Amino acid sequence: MAPSRFFREACFIGGEWLPAGADFIKVDNPATGRTVGRVPKLGRNEAHTAIDAASGAFPAWRAATADERGAYCHAFHDALMDNQAALAELLTIEMGKPLAEAKAEIAYGAAFFKWFAEEARRVYGDIIPAPSANKRIIVTKEPVGVVGAITPWNFPNAMIARKAAAALASGCAIVCKPASQTPFSALAFGVIAEEIGLPKGVLNIITGSAEAIADAFCQHPALRKITFTGSTETGKLLAAKAMAGMKRVSMELGGNAPFIVFDDADLDAAIEGAIASKFRNAGQTCVCANRIYVQSGVYESFAEKMSDRMRALKVGDGLDAGVDQGPLIDEAALRKVEAHIEDATQNGAQLVTGGRRHDKGGTFFEPTLLRDVTSAMAIASEETFGPVAPLFRFDTEQEAIAMANDTEYGLAAYFYTENLARAWRVMEALEYGMVAVNEGIISTPAAPFGGVKQSGFGREGSKYGLDDYLNIKYGLIGGLGK
Repeated sequence: MAPSRFFREACFIGGEWLPAGADFIKVDNPATGRTVGRVPKLGRNEAHTAIDAASGAFPAWRAATADERGAYCHAFHDALMDNQAALAELLTIEMGKPLAEAKAEIAYGAAFFKWFAEEARRVYGDIIPAPSANKRIIVTKEPVGVVGAITPWNFPNAMIARKAAAALASGCAIVCKPASQTPFSALAFGVIAEEIGLPKGVLNIITGSAEAIADAFCQHPALRKITFTGSTETGKLLAAKAMAGMKRVSMELGGNAPFIVFDDADLDAAIEGAIASKFRNAGQTCVCANRIYVQSGVYESFAEKMSDRMRALKVGDGLDAGVDQGPLIDEAALRKVEAHIEDATQNGAQLVTGGRRHDKGGTFFEPTLLRDVTSAMAIASEETFGPVAPLFRFDTEQEAIAMANDTEYGLAAYFYTENLARAWRVMEALEYGMVAVNEGIISTPAAPFGGVKQSGFGREGSKYGLDDYLNIKYGLIGGLGK
């Protein structure tokens, strides 16, 4: 199925298209089960070819001015937005999220190109006072070189965009390896690169064996940095391999986000924030609310309002009008959701609404609300990645903070309160890389996205995100007193 010219069953290496041959990966629409298309199943050798292409393009690209690189980033932004509808449809077909969410993702991804187009002009250095009158100390920033990017299936456009935009703006060339479940949104970037005249080899998109391509990234001496978004388990393995070659790494890994509702919160706003955070992309986001803590004074009211709001959510094919929640990505995702619900209910949690595979069949699942959930249940410590909202009860602010921090992860956290002093106290006490107060959506290109603890390191977006693609060079000039 080809909704537009952006649909390519081929990889983009060195400015050329390599079509799928006898060895390919089949891509299915999770909403219908029908095959969308197929892409090449490439491996180590092709990955080396892509890295070589990027390495060959890098010297001229790094020599381009910030304005020249910024102009290409602006062109990427404009192309994404001019073709938002077609790109969103392609995204929904291969990934399943509602079309409105897909359109929002295209705009979100495009915004990174616009942001970094301007940040490219602000890669500033320093002059440091020297210890001697005949010396000068200067500090400059230079692109790290060829970058290898590995991206997940849940945001197949935006995850490529926020890595590629920073890499291109900083003067790096990049090789992108998208998830096998959703490669077509990534390959569309190759079409755009051709149409805007991006120099060949600066951007490469390769599909295939994750293990073989990741090994090539780790072993090829010309590849200097790896940026990865995915599970903590995979990230640890990848980082360990990368260290053998002393590669720069950025790791945006798993999350277990708490969503705290204090008894002084605007309850209606908290409900809407919880719905937005929990059910965006059917709960398949690393920053979605995984544990909802509600203070005792408003617990019953919150549970009732949340249940009513969830029952109004429309589940269906993302291309259908008015759909709020699409399918889960695959059968394994369904089984994990079911396992968490079964464990919780067997250990005392109460099922308020949902709890079953949807009558639409396939990988659709009912929006599910659990109450009386405790920290002893699997859903408290494991990332569900599905449309399940578990409610925990707490009494005091100190208890809420302790419960929220009782996890190995530290990506995103949310809380609702009308008390300004409490807002500052809790925000500073939460051990997370990102904290949202009275908001359910946290991501924006202007802010640094990333976590602490087992959620990884490095930042994407903002002025800090560009630093992950730059090396700091110290220069000493002597002999100036002669």
